[in-house]
Order: sequence, then C-alpha cells, then structure tokens
Amino acid sequence: MGLIKEFKEFAVKGNVIDLAVGVIIGGAFNKIVSSLVDDMIMPPIGMLIGKVDFANLFITLGPEEYKTLADAQEVGAATINYGQFINNVIQFVIMAFVIFLIIRQINRLKRKEEVKPTTPDTKECPFCITKIAAKAKKCPQCTADLPA
Repeated sequence: MGLIKEFKEFAVKGNVIDLAVGVIIGGAFNKIVSSLVDDMIMPPIGMLIGKVDFANLFITLGPEEYKTLADAQEVGAATINYGQFINNVIQFVIMAFVIFLIIRQINRLKRKEEVKPTTPDTKECPFCITKIAAKAKKCPQCTADLPA
C-alpha cells in the first residue's frame, strides 16, 4: 500500500504535471515544425536547386533503380534516405533555435525578477556602534549628532 501512496504523491506534484504538459505541447509543436519544414521551407528550396523533392532523395543499396522512395519502400528495397535526413536536420535546427529563444526570454524575465539592491533600514552610529534607523539624524542611545 505504501508504494501506491508514494506514487500518488509523486504523480500529483507540480513538477510532474508541468513535465506532462510540456511533453504534450512539445509533441504538438514538433508536428507544426515538421509541417513547416516539409510543406513550406523545403519545396521552395527544392525549386531553387532545380525542382528537387528532398523527400525523394535516396540511394538504393541494390542493383535495382526506383523512381521514388515510396516505390523502393513498397518492394522492401534497402535505401539510404538522405533527403529525409536533410529534412530532419533542418527541423532540429529550427526546434533548437526556437527553444533557445524561449529560454533566452525566460532568463531575461528571471533577471528582472531578481532582487534589486535596496538601501538598508538601519545603520551604525559611528560613536557608540549601536544600530539605529537609517534616516536618523541623532543617535537615540548616545544623543550624538550623526554626519549626513
């Protein structure tokens, strides 16, 4: 029974819930970035390079030749899919850059939240070494006039 109780405590802690939300949002964000790369970025790059479809860039590891990657995969041919690799590298770079921007912004917000140095509430009387209010002009202990 103790194990189940410990698991419940662990599962309902804020960090675990935050992590779960982060994973779900990350998965959805990954689909958005994949679509951005596959559907928006790579087609114009392929057109500029000479009407190249990066998704169909592959090398067959056998004597047969196939027009498309789908044809090669349909018959189970062994292929090196370097076009997919290029797409994945671009997706990674975009994801890493976006995460960098998010972390950078979070760090900026944290720096703003840091405690700014404040003026002390008390000071020491130079004559009797007693702690007194910072705004005091006369020491309440020794009655000395304090320097400004």
